[in-house]
Amino acid sequence: MPDSPVLSLSSGLVRGASEGGIDKYLGIPYAAPPVGELRFRAPAAPPHWEGERDAAAFGATAPQAVYPPALAPYLPTVEVAGDDFLTVNVWTPSDRADRGPMPVLVFVHGGALSRGSAALTGYDGASFARHGIVYVSVQYRLGQEGFAVLDDAPKNLGVLDQEAALRWVRREIAAFGGDPARVTAMGQSAGANTLTALLALPHAGELFDRAILQSGPLVAQPPRKASRMTRAIAKRLEVAPTRDGFAGVAADDLVAAQTEVAAGGSPLGRGPTVALVIDGETVPENPLDALLAGAGRGIPVLIGSTSEEYRLWFVPGGAIDRITAATLSLARMAARVPKRVLEAHRRRSPDASPGQLLGEVMTDVLLRGPITRFADSRTDRGAPTWVYEFRWRSPVDGLGAAHAMELGFVFDRLDTPDAIALGGRDGPRALADATHHAWVSFVVDGDPGWEPWSPRRPVQAFDADGGHIDYAPRQDELIGLPER
Repeated sequence: MPDSPVLSLSSGLVRGASEGGIDKYLGIPYAAPPVGELRFRAPAAPPHWEGERDAAAFGATAPQAVYPPALAPYLPTVEVAGDDFLTVNVWTPSDRADRGPMPVLVFVHGGALSRGSAALTGYDGASFARHGIVYVSVQYRLGQEGFAVLDDAPKNLGVLDQEAALRWVRREIAAFGGDPARVTAMGQSAGANTLTALLALPHAGELFDRAILQSGPLVAQPPRKASRMTRAIAKRLEVAPTRDGFAGVAADDLVAAQTEVAAGGSPLGRGPTVALVIDGETVPENPLDALLAGAGRGIPVLIGSTSEEYRLWFVPGGAIDRITAATLSLARMAARVPKRVLEAHRRRSPDASPGQLLGEVMTDVLLRGPITRFADSRTDRGAPTWVYEFRWRSPVDGLGAAHAMELGFVFDRLDTPDAIALGGRDGPRALADATHHAWVSFVVDGDPGWEPWSPRRPVQAFDADGGHIDYAPRQDELIGLPER
């Protein structure tokens, strides 16, 4: 295949594929397969290989279950068999030799730390490579393989995987035409959560130079709470919550047990979940606390959420209609949210149902409040922060501006099955142009094109018109939220 480009890396030669002026190299190991003796251990160095490694197809996907029936129509799952799933995928312009070192974007997918894959069609990096960006997507361990809280094994293995991938990028990306000194790390949902943990580390600057955090919690859980899922699985399988205990269970059986345990939860998040754990090492303290105290202030950040995050979890399956006024009241008290916050939402949306109001308050507590506190903490010194809110409302099945709705626009790939499932076939072209351009500008120039955060609290609102600035939106709703 004369058009198949070959590159030399530290581990060996890789042969990719070329199409439309873009070269792609898929399934490149950044660490050894985490199986056998390496299971439930920190990522080990990638193996060397002889000859040319075929890098024209995605590597294996991490063990996981498909989404439950209510979510499956909107959140597709890709399954590629195999053990070699600690891999990266790279898209780069074919004419890179004529361009000089290019900025780099590293994407970490979401999926509640238990699902997701870099192989989804919506995460194709060609749209960024066309703008002279070397794009990298990362696969990492999920579920119990990546986030079990075991007595005698490293915690947050999925985060350690991502750190290893980012160090691989610093080490190897020049071979693809990338500038190892201009790396932006981008994560969505759980991917933003894990990148937040890395941003809070003292050595974050060794891993990336800028960060984009999309709809990700900024927190980790204390060990007792974070370990509930692992302990419930150990009890169900009648094994010890140790490396030996879990390593004696097949990966598919662990996935099945986790799925069964998670099914006992609720849309209000009261059941055990897969979560980051504060372990004193990988995640030394709650990331938000570290960030508010000054961690990561030398790194520019683009951060935000959608305006109706909760609708992806509340609308499919009809949970939004089963939430009563009594449920809303109990949930508000349990979360220690003042009544005035709920009243502010009622003033904004007087016709909102109890389910809608609960969803709005939960979005405040989990995302909008922490994002605002994080941005406020960075106004007096350090690198700039830009905040956005994605407001375009999908016409599909009442999803509105739900969680993950921005992805098709960020990647400028509205025609993929992933994007159509969430947003339909008629997503506004002007909005895709504006959103994608802002992300490209941030990666290339360090500025997405609107006013950075200040005491005026400017928020770039992305809507069908392409976008505009709102100053201090939702101020009334955010006053008095509990700090967590």
